[in-house]
Amino acid sequence: MGVSGASGAPIAVRVLQALHAAKVPVALVVSKGAVAVLREECDLTPEALTPYATVRYSDDDLGAPIASGSRPTRGMVVVPCSGNTVAHLALGLADTLLTRSAQVHLKERRRLIVVPRESPLPTLLLRHLTTLSELGVVVLDAAPPYYLHPRSVDDLTAYLAGKVLDQFGVPHQLYRGWKSEGA
Repeated sequence: MGVSGASGAPIAVRVLQALHAAKVPVALVVSKGAVAVLREECDLTPEALTPYATVRYSDDDLGAPIASGSRPTRGMVVVPCSGNTVAHLALGLADTLLTRSAQVHLKERRRLIVVPRESPLPTLLLRHLTTLSELGVVVLDAAPPYYLHPRSVDDLTAYLAGKVLDQFGVPHQLYRGWKSEGA
């Protein structure tokens, strides 16, 4: 799991906590930009996320095992995914561990999910997201579901985290789907 420097750090925290609760092993990489966003939006440091990850790597550690295609994974999510990270992935740039690990997932044709959090979406970002989609990347927009009648920002965050877990087939109780029993 990669956390980059876009707004939406609470979504990353919730995904990480849910994966941990589901006992899914997670290798975590937090970009330099994400450090400031985690502090601003969640009052957290990357070290505060460590208990929820199986292992945490520095974004500078290009020699980490997850930088190699020989390291099997279930997939990778970058949440939130900054426009800069989207551009790096779309253009094949791999200058950090986060972007290198994502490029490995593209190369090996493994599941890769990006959760961009930008509004409005500039044309160039849309082009890069289209490129990623054409390469098989799941672009999971951080858009809230009003039909579930959320009562709080936490409800919206849980929904988005649940949508990420859905992509990996990880069972959860973060939200109820459309017209679910008891909803």
